[in-house]
Amino acid sequence: MLLVLSEEHKEHLGFLSEVDPAVVGEFGRIAVEFLKKGSNPKIYEGAARKLNVPSESIQHGVEGLMYLLTESSKLMISEVDFQDSVLVLGFSEELNQLLLQLYLENRKEIRQILGKLAPSLPHYHNLEWRLDVHLASRALRHQVKPTVTLKLHLEDGARHSSHVLQTDPATLQHLIQELERALAELKSNHCRRILRNIK
Repeated sequence: MLLVLSEEHKEHLGFLSEVDPAVVGEFGRIAVEFLKKGSNPKIYEGAARKLNVPSESIQHGVEGLMYLLTESSKLMISEVDFQDSVLVLGFSEELNQLLLQLYLENRKEIRQILGKLAPSLPHYHNLEWRLDVHLASRALRHQVKPTVTLKLHLEDGARHSSHVLQTDPATLQHLIQELERALAELKSNHCRRILRNIK
């Protein structure tokens, strides 16, 4: 799978061809630090003074490199696909090899960082249910009004929470059908391809 870069990203990465390969390696280190700790404008300003270029050029170059590394790591692009993806940038063979080396050295660490950045959502722990049927009242002696009460227990790490839901059987049946349809959709070839690329 090839990584498709927008014209803006190509422009930002174009700055890398104007600097020494050792500087590109340093930019790669800064890009990984940027993922771990966030942006640091002082680093951009210091590098801009050394290279006699505007700090925005340094920032765009590092951010473009960071995007290239994160998207490639996220999609687990192979070596050949990575090389083909950066080939459109028109870099020298030495710079292409340096970018490939940066990618191969940092992809596992970048995937770990991206995994930690993903939000942790509550997940299913337990479900209790009860069926209540209202059979009669003073006004109506022969009525059947079923109600399903669900108590959904969720956990988020060490924190537990409970949610009480109440519905009629027809709505519950419709909800079950929609969830089954969603599960069937997950088994389709299209969804499997998407999920494989996400992992």
